[in-house]
Amino acid sequence: MKKLKDLKIDEHFETYLLIKTAELRRTKAGKDYLAFTFQDETGQIDGKLWDAQPIFVERFKAGVVVNIKGKKELYNGMPQLNQITLQLANNINLRPEDFKEKPPVNVEKLREEMTQTIFDIKNPIWNRIVRHLLKKYDEEFFSYPAAKTNHHAFETGLAYHTLTMVKIARALSEIYPELNASLLYSGIILHDLAKVIELSGANNTEYTLRGNLIGHIVLIDEEISKAIIELNIDENREDVLILRHVILSHHGLLEYGSPVRPKLMEAEIIHQIDNLDATMQMLSGALRQVSPGETTSRVFALDNRNFYKPTFKDGVSD
Repeated sequence: MKKLKDLKIDEHFETYLLIKTAELRRTKAGKDYLAFTFQDETGQIDGKLWDAQPIFVERFKAGVVVNIKGKKELYNGMPQLNQITLQLANNINLRPEDFKEKPPVNVEKLREEMTQTIFDIKNPIWNRIVRHLLKKYDEEFFSYPAAKTNHHAFETGLAYHTLTMVKIARALSEIYPELNASLLYSGIILHDLAKVIELSGANNTEYTLRGNLIGHIVLIDEEISKAIIELNIDENREDVLILRHVILSHHGLLEYGSPVRPKLMEAEIIHQIDNLDATMQMLSGALRQVSPGETTSRVFALDNRNFYKPTFKDGVSD
């Protein structure tokens, strides 16, 4: 059976895929259809099942592995699966977790890196707050994705994204010694921690009610406020206010969800590192789906652009 990354445009196929999302929709003519996102360990793709009968809505839900026949097509420049027929996969050896994107490193490696990073936070107030909140959400932090879609949307993606940002911050701190490394590490570790409240978990990830109505930026600021009360820390200390600022401003712009724009050097750098790592993850994922000499489908989160995968290696054209 072929994997998603191996399917060509206009190719008819049969394979097994995991239903990542399933949503009942209605055409302009008033007919129901199911809009799916399918995935395997090599990527994901959208598809539609027309004339969605009630039994199909009940049977083909998120988290189910299916045998699928269909055709890969382009629609408005985006690949999708069409002309599909589905059956539930009855093979007991097909587990949903086998169809999910795997993190590049294991959880124990991530835990080791996190422990070292905490040791490197020299400010005692920041260190106490970070330790307190990581202990509170330890299990979730090392299992949740960083997003429902787009970047690091896989199990342990939150911890992987966070520690990749820490690595970038370490390198930048050597280049720019005027940066406060402890503030960078503290802000990075906490900046997305409330994704464990905003999202429902690693399986069939959805936004929670608190996530939809409040969002992870405000939620983590609330968690920091609770922590400083529990730790008996003065909320008016400058280092506490600075830490809260780098968290609240990490999306950079008000229209992107930050209640304030960065007003500290470290706040601006955390915003830039966050964008860099998210961008690289999206680009790497898109480019894995194509062969050298081909162009990716449009990446919505990157201004709906597509990207070319060169054929040359080591600077020598084939």
